[in-house]
Amino acid sequence: MVAEIRVDEALVEEYQRNGAVLVKGVFDNKLVEKVRRGIDKNLKTPSKYGESLKARDGEGAYFDDYCNWQRIQEFREYVFESPAASLAAQFMRSKEVSFYHEHVLNKEPGTSKKTPWHHDQAYYPIDGHQVCSLWMPVDPIPKETCVKFVAGSHLWPKWFHPKKFASENNYPLRSDEVKDGGCSRTYHDVPDLEIESGKWPILQWECEPGDVIVFHMRSVHGAEGNRSSVNHRRVLSTRWLGDDAVLASRPWEVSPPITGGLQLGQRVVCDTFPLVYRRN
Repeated sequence: MVAEIRVDEALVEEYQRNGAVLVKGVFDNKLVEKVRRGIDKNLKTPSKYGESLKARDGEGAYFDDYCNWQRIQEFREYVFESPAASLAAQFMRSKEVSFYHEHVLNKEPGTSKKTPWHHDQAYYPIDGHQVCSLWMPVDPIPKETCVKFVAGSHLWPKWFHPKKFASENNYPLRSDEVKDGGCSRTYHDVPDLEIESGKWPILQWECEPGDVIVFHMRSVHGAEGNRSSVNHRRVLSTRWLGDDAVLASRPWEVSPPITGGLQLGQRVVCDTFPLVYRRN
């Protein structure tokens, strides 16, 4: 049974305004240790989606993998028993919450490989505004290593091309535009240089195990490498969908390449994307 949690409405307002918010001390040590075990299992036995990236030979790797919750019990218990779904419901202001997938991210000590600026929703075949991720570290994360967000970018009218993390190039297009629910949408290049120049405020925090960053799937974000010579930066980022999330098309191969057998325009709830939580 999903555990309940209540958050301050001021934090919800901050999330709605900025697109990302740090929530301190959400998860207890027992749950953090459970997720840590799950991540270690994933690192030892990656799925077909796993990849390990290096900026140059001889340094630490940036590992990521997803869609392993059905085979890793610790992830499954986190999804269906922890307060995560309750937390997502409140920040999305959604009555119901379905689970999309989990994403393990680990930057080994001495990893210079960066996470390029991007927003997640363009990767996914998902439309809707009630969509969020919970970024949960199981290691202490110094501010300079933490994921960083462009404040308010989830409200920008533009959608951006997804990037390959290995090359930092845009995904190859099948066409310039895609019809989503009868509406034509154009995708743009992420304005990397303008972001780096300081044109918009950047949100970034120091995190401890038990903290969680809640962020909107259209919030533009990125991260530096891991400068530590001894500490890993292990994170479980889970993706959650609310009342208005529907299956949509994209002009590239979506990532992860899973649609659960749904038809375009259908609400994203099925065995592959289970309904986890309903608010009273």
